[in-house]
Amino acid sequence: MPPVIDKTKCTGCRTCAAICPLDVFGRQSAGIRVPEIRYPDECWHCNACVLDCPAQAIRLRFPVPTMLLYTDAPAISDG
Repeated sequence: MPPVIDKTKCTGCRTCAAICPLDVFGRQSAGIRVPEIRYPDECWHCNACVLDCPAQAIRLRFPVPTMLLYTDAPAISDG
């Protein structure tokens, strides 16, 4: 599942495209400010784009098997 970009928060800095190890965002089209996700199936969910986005405009949607890797441990230990 590809990253989700909040177009209202995105400043168009393209840090996400520069940091992505798999070029999920592809090349920038002329006149488009918000990065375009061109290769969504290539995303490894490494979280680099989320962590490096200065506007905090990106979030990842994780496939169900991968969700187990990104579980908030304190949240499940309270139960």
